[in-house]
Amino acid sequence: MTGSPLTAVALLAAAVATVAIGAYGVRFSRTTSDFLVASRTVGSQWNAAAISGEYLSAASFLGVAGLIAKYGADALWYPVGFTAGYLGLLLFVAAPLRRSGAYTVPDFAEFRLGSARLRKVAMLVVVVICIFYLVPQYQGAGLALKTLLGIPVWLGPLAVGAIVITNVVAGGMRSITFVQAFQYWLKLTAIAIPALALTGLFLTDRGGELGGPLPPMVPQATTVAIETDVVVQVPEPAGITVTGTLDGRRVDAAAIDSAGEHTLGAGSTLELAAGAATPVVAGTPAAGADWIASGGGLGGHHPLFQVVSTMVATFLGTMGLPHVLVRFYTNPDGRAARRTALAVIALLSLFYLFPTLLGVFSRLYVPQLLITGTADAAVLLAPGSAIAGAAGQLLAALVAAGAIAAFLATSSGLLVSFAGALATDVLPGRVRDFRLAAVIGGLIPIPLALAASGGLELSRSVGLAFAVAASTLCPLLVLGIWWRGLTATGATCGLAVGGLLSGGAVTVAVAGGVNEDTLGGWPAVLIGYPAAVSFPLAFMTMIVVSRLTRAAVPADVAQTFARMHVPENLGMGIERMPRG
Repeated sequence: MTGSPLTAVALLAAAVATVAIGAYGVRFSRTTSDFLVASRTVGSQWNAAAISGEYLSAASFLGVAGLIAKYGADALWYPVGFTAGYLGLLLFVAAPLRRSGAYTVPDFAEFRLGSARLRKVAMLVVVVICIFYLVPQYQGAGLALKTLLGIPVWLGPLAVGAIVITNVVAGGMRSITFVQAFQYWLKLTAIAIPALALTGLFLTDRGGELGGPLPPMVPQATTVAIETDVVVQVPEPAGITVTGTLDGRRVDAAAIDSAGEHTLGAGSTLELAAGAATPVVAGTPAAGADWIASGGGLGGHHPLFQVVSTMVATFLGTMGLPHVLVRFYTNPDGRAARRTALAVIALLSLFYLFPTLLGVFSRLYVPQLLITGTADAAVLLAPGSAIAGAAGQLLAALVAAGAIAAFLATSSGLLVSFAGALATDVLPGRVRDFRLAAVIGGLIPIPLALAASGGLELSRSVGLAFAVAASTLCPLLVLGIWWRGLTATGATCGLAVGGLLSGGAVTVAVAGGVNEDTLGGWPAVLIGYPAAVSFPLAFMTMIVVSRLTRAAVPADVAQTFARMHVPENLGMGIERMPRG
């Protein structure tokens, strides 16, 4: 399917539609309030679609299916956590945050605790989270365009960066609200139709094979190019030959002589005969029975800790994502914010059914992706591989359009959050400052995405950004909204502890430093899954330091709490105005 004209047309159409809808929204963007929070006039249904559109990122559209194809049952915690996080938002954050009248998370921090220094620290955290989250979006764009069209991987980040910067600079929040609502429905259509088509194919032709004891088998002779060194588990060597480097020696069409682990060098070619058992990346389940059972973790040691830390990051990280939080500022009032969060839960629950199905069927229809570990491409390749002819090409083109929408929608939301924080806390806060900040924020992740290691799956990379959000802004918001004893010093210390622990782990992981052979079991797992440690330490630091500095609790804390928790119709709320 690489280079299909239909796929190229679908990608171009999705990109053009994004720019055109964004241009339409520019007509309504005039003031700083329009650019930051759409002048707080976005209704709950429209806002829910926009939130879902920007939230369903590369990790959701591509990464969830890839993880499920690769690891099986334990990977289901990602879509569960991504959705369940909004329940916490609904219960604890959405309405009080909107009633605070703040424009950004740093603005809320200053409103709640009256500290300009804390505001600067919160701004720095927002910027770091946005960059960490933007990098996998750009990486996913490079992967998608290379897989679909065969073009150089560096073109993806450049193309997505250019489109997103254009939309955000032109119209800010009001403009991208229209874009993201459209992109949710495009992504839902693009993933639902192929998933349902493969479900029908499976029920007709392949029923009963997923949970069997056998490893996945290629239905026809398949050639797999090995682009980076990889260690694979070979369950059954029959029908497999290697040309290139096998276990450190040069070979030419040599058969693998034994089951077990083998190392394939970069530049090698693997030939699998029709019906051959597919090797899988070492540490992932080979047999169907192991894949469908829980408890195996996500590769490597300490699987229980991996799962628990993933749950902490995804459940709590949603409450600290800047591009999600800023959306609740756009609602007219707290009641609308709650209705928005409830609608988002329904929209996300519907969406995540389909990447889960595609992940399951990818193990059957594109098992060769399990050899190299590049399972993030499963959604892009499975429909065309399973269904031949024009129908398969149409499905592949539809998936391509949904993929580009995923990168553009999430990147747009992150860039608005980045620009809003930078423009109001570093620059004077005018519209032109927002635009300058958007250009800076859109350009920074491009070299980082090109330089970052490709070893982490997209959902894993995004999960690390969730870990930083869970360890910093989540405890700040929860304690700031519900505990009167929080002080500026306690909040600052908690942000520093959580940010340094989780941010340091993310930096090492994205740079390719997670290697159990060199780091050992626990250090590698703690770096790859930091939230289970960094979140409770940050939370407790805020509480303990606030207790030690209780004399610094703001004198107007009772009035502040009344503004956050008393319904708007009682007249306690006052809208804060942005600078500029």
